[in-house]
Amino acid sequence: MTTAAFTPWILGLTGGIGSGKSAAAERFVELGVHLVDADQAARWVVEPGRPALASIVERFGAGVLQEDGQLDRAALRKLIFADPAQRQWLEALLHPLIGQEIFSYLAKAESPYAIYVSPLLVESGQIAKTQRVLVIDAPQELQIQRTLARDNTSPEQVQAILKAQAAREERLRHADDVVVNDRDLGWLHEQIDRLHHFYLTLRGGQP
Repeated sequence: MTTAAFTPWILGLTGGIGSGKSAAAERFVELGVHLVDADQAARWVVEPGRPALASIVERFGAGVLQEDGQLDRAALRKLIFADPAQRQWLEALLHPLIGQEIFSYLAKAESPYAIYVSPLLVESGQIAKTQRVLVIDAPQELQIQRTLARDNTSPEQVQAILKAQAAREERLRHADDVVVNDRDLGWLHEQIDRLHHFYLTLRGGQP
């Protein structure tokens, strides 16, 4: 048996802020699927001692560091959401590094398919490295309600994040599968379980 027989296909999992993509991702993990989250990888590449963190400090100053030398993500977020040019600079620095971390990790998966979770799957161009796309969707009012209930953030900041992420229509245009997550967690789990059983029948992400 060659190792090529075990190469998993990659499912891109995305959705806007407050859509429930994290809850969907947790369910896939419970089902035994190998998964990496872009937010996790984004933390790996800016750990103290990594070149990306030095570049960020050089550009934005020591105010983006916590006392222990870790990146102060909240401070950085305020700077970049106020200035699209700074956000573009940061994305140009981090996206290639994050991509390297993610896809080297996913290549080691032992499940028949592996999942890459990213709110910026479409915008970052990483969608090109996936074989299938699942969008967790939710009405915008519900996205805002959930985010305000979960995060210590303002309605204005939620709106800024929604604007920075791909328009809902653009995300849905790239979707192979869509779950409209406007009910309870049990219902979401049922949808994920159903998709998981379907995905196990696929080769290379396609029927």
